[in-house]
Amino acid sequence: MKKLVLAAVLTIAATGAQAQNHGTGSTPNSRSVQGHATSSGSHVQLNQQTNPNGTQRNNHSATGNVNPHTGAVGTQNPRH
Repeated sequence: MKKLVLAAVLTIAATGAQAQNHGTGSTPNSRSVQGHATSSGSHVQLNQQTNPNGTQRNNHSATGNVNPHTGAVGTQNPRH
């Protein structure tokens, strides 16, 4: 049973590591953004974002990309 659980964990980990590099250009270059309060009083939690580079095609949320921090698949169409 332990071998089965170990095999499942390793398979999931390997699949997640491969998925991080798929997409239209998701970049490993990202930075932390501090949590803050918006002008409407809402709180935004600490999060990660790609470094600015003049394109939205390599943002984690862009269609075809995978966020390496959460595993979420991007759904937003890049504007430029």
